[in-house]
Amino acid sequence: MAPLPGAELVQRPLQLYRYLLRCCRQLPTKGIQEHYRHAVRQSFRVHSDEDSPERIQQIIKRAIEDADWIMNKVSARLPAPPAQPAR
Repeated sequence: MAPLPGAELVQRPLQLYRYLLRCCRQLPTKGIQEHYRHAVRQSFRVHSDEDSPERIQQIIKRAIEDADWIMNKVSARLPAPPAQPAR
């Protein structure tokens, strides 16, 4: 599963927050969605006082990479959709 469209446009923390919440909505079950939504909120709060632009960009880059990894991991564990019968 590729990153959601717009990942390359994320430059500010609020944009990252919104992007990660959109990623959470793509996850398969409510339990998984809530788990990662909580993790996103906690991380946003922990890093909210970050001042260094370089550090903010590092955090953004790593968060997008992590979200991509999680999306790939979850999609790999989902069962394949049923095959369409031949007509």
